[in-house]
Amino acid sequence: MKRKLIVANWKMNQLLAQLRQFFKTLADAKITSDAVELVVCPSLPYLASAVEAASGSKVAIGAQNVSECDFGAFTGEVAAQMLTDIGCKWVLIGHSERRSLYHETDELVGKKTAKALSVGLNPILCVGETLAQREAGITDATVQSQLRAALKGIAAQTQPELVFAYEPVWAIGTGKTATAEEANRVHGVIRQELAAIYGEAAARSARILYGGSAKPDNAASLLQQPHIDGLLIGGASLAADSFAKIAAAGVVPG
Repeated sequence: MKRKLIVANWKMNQLLAQLRQFFKTLADAKITSDAVELVVCPSLPYLASAVEAASGSKVAIGAQNVSECDFGAFTGEVAAQMLTDIGCKWVLIGHSERRSLYHETDELVGKKTAKALSVGLNPILCVGETLAQREAGITDATVQSQLRAALKGIAAQTQPELVFAYEPVWAIGTGKTATAEEANRVHGVIRQELAAIYGEAAARSARILYGGSAKPDNAASLLQQPHIDGLLIGGASLAADSFAKIAAAGVVPG
């Protein structure tokens, strides 16, 4: 059985003292089940501190972004090798805010994914539709197109290291959430597209997370859906007790 993957995306939040308190509180929660895998993605300046704070625990650390380039004259960017050098294991790629605010294209998302894989980082590749796309009835076509473009040229043998996240953009930070059934349906569409690209076995083994305003009170219903293998959590992950409750929901048999 696949372990549920619970990922905290702190975005541009939390200072160092808050980070240290978070990991202390999370450790006190004693999440020991092997049924869940935990990842925290803090802001870039605190990645090394997070790796240190999480040392010896079940929690792995991920970055929120990475450059598609190797070392060089790229002011303000961070190389994938720098992330692995300080102990990062994961990286978010193609988050809706990177796409909308910083105009990241599907092609760029693909390059970043390939670069992360090349150095041993585990990418969490995000796809999802805007409200306008949802209302136009092109949710499925949108996520299929994003997947095909981002995975172009990425070999099948690297697919096991990839995790996918479905982010309905209209549900991020709005308090709105797709119903568990609708989220599961779109996850099924993503899995079908992965089967078309990599084959049925790879599609079945792939982990697909839901990333649209997941909270302690809806986590269990989402995680019990057959195609939902975990959660990518924003605001509800900033407090350790909230994150721990969501993680605990991943232990519930579903």
